[in-house]
Amino acid sequence: MIGRLSSRSSASLTAWLGLVFACVAMSSGVVSTASDDRIRVTPLARDGQVYVSFEVLDAFSDDTRDAMQSGLLTTFLYDVELRRPTLLWFDRLVASAQVTATVKYDNLTRRYHVSVMHDGRVEDSRVTDDEHVVRAVLTSFSRLPLFSTEPLEANGEYYVRVRARTRPRPGGAWWPWSTHGELFGTAKFTFLP
Repeated sequence: MIGRLSSRSSASLTAWLGLVFACVAMSSGVVSTASDDRIRVTPLARDGQVYVSFEVLDAFSDDTRDAMQSGLLTTFLYDVELRRPTLLWFDRLVASAQVTATVKYDNLTRRYHVSVMHDGRVEDSRVTDDEHVVRAVLTSFSRLPLFSTEPLEANGEYYVRVRARTRPRPGGAWWPWSTHGELFGTAKFTFLP
């Protein structure tokens, strides 16, 4: 009798082992480094900085373009994380940054007011009447010095993860924890000082 498990404790053990397996899968990068390949990410560690380049492919849906053309302030938010994979737990967050690009269309002058901020600091601000320039400024970033290499270990494996979302959300998604309209991209690298 002592050696046999009751059906209740057997089910509890199975549920517990399932939870442990899910945690190990997540920490090994199976879940946490998932990418839908609509954001190309390229990290480069050089001169004491981790430079991050990224480009969002096919970012302008009809809903986003309609919102922008109506004169509504349209914002592209990019959460950029530098992480180190671990074997037994969730990947370790080393540093994070936020890049915000906004556009407001003036229907009277038919011009776009575009600005880009890194962690709350304005990095670029311009006025243009060319929608192609607006798309490039909102969705393509080259060699942004977002992170210091100081906390990185030599020959350590790291990855940069970019999460992109827009406001207003496409399709009028109002549910606060919905991932509707979010895109992800990741790229791994080895830090060689």
